[in-house]
Amino acid sequence: MIYTLARAALFKLDPETAHDLGLRSLCALGPGASLLGTAAGPGEGRRVMGLDFPNPVGVAAGLDKNGEYIDGLAALGFGFIEVGTVTPRPQPGNPRPRMFRLVDDEAIINRLGFNNGGLENLLANVSRAAYRGVLGINIGKNFDTPIERAADDYVACLDAVYERASYVTVNISSPNTQNLRELQSGERLDELLGTLAARRAGLATRHGAVKPLAVKVAPDLDDAQIEVIAELAVKHGIDALIATNTTVSREGVEGHRYASETGGLSGRPLAARSTAVLAKFARVLAGRVALIGVGGIVSGADAHAKVKAGASLVQVYTGLVYRGPRLIGEARRALKSQG
Repeated sequence: MIYTLARAALFKLDPETAHDLGLRSLCALGPGASLLGTAAGPGEGRRVMGLDFPNPVGVAAGLDKNGEYIDGLAALGFGFIEVGTVTPRPQPGNPRPRMFRLVDDEAIINRLGFNNGGLENLLANVSRAAYRGVLGINIGKNFDTPIERAADDYVACLDAVYERASYVTVNISSPNTQNLRELQSGERLDELLGTLAARRAGLATRHGAVKPLAVKVAPDLDDAQIEVIAELAVKHGIDALIATNTTVSREGVEGHRYASETGGLSGRPLAARSTAVLAKFARVLAGRVALIGVGGIVSGADAHAKVKAGASLVQVYTGLVYRGPRLIGEARRALKSQG
């Protein structure tokens, strides 16, 4: 009820203006807002990527780009938190307006473009946080780094965040950075993952710990692309694939006043497409790489569908904007003893 009232006020504001205010509102609700609290219950724990998760419901990257709200989000009952996407240097992202609500569809179109304060800012925020649970840090490339040198940015980010992160996610699937999705193609992906795997080996020796690597993929992949990505993930020892990012498709929102806006579509209309891609990865991988399901989760049933399709963990973002903390508890209940 409290979040429903807050949402009504927030939705009168520009979506991006409301973003930080909405995060503060969510975090202010504090422990127990998810209806299950922060403690792990029977049947909720998961061991994935060699890490122990108190429950399988996490927050997706993009909600807290700069790691400013880690403690507040943890208090809502998430089993893990992923912050970012962070780039080596600060960047403002794409020009405004760049975020649009499709309220009746419980959806958002965004073309933010990795707007963030850079590595130094994020790491300072992570250091200040009291949270000691599973923390993923999602990394990307600066918009003006040529695609041929993208690996340089990812390596710089991996070096910087390695000590602080529980796991690191390589974001190669945002539709809002020009040419970024080219990194999902076979040759470029093979080179990038090989470079990052080698770098991780060196960092593991230096820090005395092997940190899991995840790769976030797009929902706009055909079967051949899925097979290539899956096999390269296995080849280079990637620990998880996060399926999926936002879609450039407008299926399900045709005719909406914002349907012609460029950017990635998230929320309820993405659910079926995202879950179908997840299921295809599950069939190809046959358990060789863990899967994290994200995209279109606005109910506990949606979270359950991701696990049924092959995910070990799930993440939420847009659904949280529309449903508030109640969604966390609903998803956790739906996934009890499902792992």
